[in-house]
Amino acid sequence: MRRLWLQPDWDPGLTVVQLPLEHLLNRGITSLLLDVDRTLLPGHDVRLPDAVKGWASAAQKHLHLHLFSNNPSRQRIGAVAEQLGVSFTSGAAKPRRAALRRVLRDLQVQPNELAIVGDRLFTDVLAGNRLGLYTVLVKPLKADGTPCPHDRVQRIERGLVRLLGVGRR
Repeated sequence: MRRLWLQPDWDPGLTVVQLPLEHLLNRGITSLLLDVDRTLLPGHDVRLPDAVKGWASAAQKHLHLHLFSNNPSRQRIGAVAEQLGVSFTSGAAKPRRAALRRVLRDLQVQPNELAIVGDRLFTDVLAGNRLGLYTVLVKPLKADGTPCPHDRVQRIERGLVRLLGVGRR
């Protein structure tokens, strides 16, 4: 079956902190690549919300976490990664595949064992789909872990995807 590059495997309409881990574990996922801006952090601060720390702590009991961001600041993404005690990639250049291939090699996992979680169709979902990862589209979050009511970027991307004729699974 032809894979639709702009269509996530899972679009639950939830933020990352609301994602049930069982869904991922039941699919054989062993590692998660997590986008940072708007997925883990609601704004420009580097301090993770308590809701994100709690979810990540629960996730780390079952899954290897790796931050995977287009943000070019190693200092900023490194500061976020340090709070969780995880590895990271900054300046990932999503949807390009080079950085993803490096992470696959470094984590020593197969594409079907790795999920990418992010809030953007044209970066996170497209990048993951290009390498056969399990792609999860989440809502951008507020500091309390609830969905941000002003997700203009995601709304625009969804509109463009509809114009391109890509339907939901």
